[in-house]
Amino acid sequence: MSALPDPDPARHPQLDWRDGGVPVSTRFDDPYFSLAGGLAETRHVFLDGNDLPARLRPGFHVAELGFGTGLNCLALAQVAAVPVTMTSFEGWPMSLAQLEQAHAAFPELADLSAQLRAGWGRDVIHVGLVELHLVIGDVAQTLPGWQGRADAWFLDGFSPAKNPAMWAPEIMAHVGRCTAPGGSFATYTAAGAVRRALAEAGFSVTRRPGFGRKRHMSVGVKP
Repeated sequence: MSALPDPDPARHPQLDWRDGGVPVSTRFDDPYFSLAGGLAETRHVFLDGNDLPARLRPGFHVAELGFGTGLNCLALAQVAAVPVTMTSFEGWPMSLAQLEQAHAAFPELADLSAQLRAGWGRDVIHVGLVELHLVIGDVAQTLPGWQGRADAWFLDGFSPAKNPAMWAPEIMAHVGRCTAPGGSFATYTAAGAVRRALAEAGFSVTRRPGFGRKRHMSVGVKP
């Protein structure tokens, strides 16, 4: 599957915008990135949580649940010194205009975000040294058929309390199935149900200090 061509407003998210240019989903009543600093949160949770960029090597594959604004992809591209692949699953892709407004909050990523927008709608989008593949649709339908193997997962759907379907045990089981031996995950949530589902999916799960006001986050490795 490829990214959705831009002019289809029925499939784009409905957004409110907070001070500082933070988009908030009206469907899930949840911000797309931290009000306390989205890029800093991404680095703390998803990069540091997966021991990146230290583990990156040519052909390294990152998979993601919840593409959102593409901030995690941009942060990965900023630190990637070798070619890597990223596959991201997204149910409600933003329009180009929405992406541009969200990206304005991160001027240090301007060159990379321009590359992302320039490729929006293509089967493969090149952002720095990241080869991005977007899979658009309900993750309950798209992830079960995915035959890839990820070396690291960014689990970044909306809050489990507000979007429980994204974090359902059967979805986490597919995350485990699609993880290479020694692969990892990181997520901002420390919800007990999510941690148990990931443990049942084959990960050794631990808690770490969270970002900002969040006391804890979760990381794990598949032995």
